Amino acid sequence: MRVKRGYVSRHRHNKVLKRTKGQFGTKHRLFRRANEAMMKSLWYSYRDRRNRRRDLRSLWITRINAAARQNDMSYSRLIHGLRQANIELDRKVLADIAVRDPQTFSQIVAAARS
Repeated sequence: MRVKRGYVSRHRHNKVLKRTKGQFGTKHRLFRRANEAMMKSLWYSYRDRRNRRRDLRSLWITRINAAARQNDMSYSRLIHGLRQANIELDRKVLADIAVRDPQTFSQIVAAARS
C-alpha cells in the first residue's frame, strides 16, 4: 500500500524553515541546512541560559563584596556572619539591597558582624 505523506513532511519542513528565517545563506532556504542550524541554535540557547545564571551569580557576588568592603568587611566574612546569625537572604536579594538601599545593607552587615 502506498502512503503519501506530503502534507506531514511539508508541515514539518515549513516549521523548521520558519524558525530559521533570517539566517545567512542556505540556512534559511534548504531544509537540511536549516534543520542543522536550528538544532545548533537550540543547543546554544540551552547552554547560554545556564551561562546567564552563572554570570548573574558572579555579578551579585561582586556587588555584595563591593558593598561589604564599604562597610569594612570582606565578602566571605559577611556570608559566614549571615549564616551564623541565621539570616537567610540569597545573593540576588543581598545584591539588590546593596545597590538600592545602602542603609539597610549596613544594618545587615552589623547583624552579621555581631
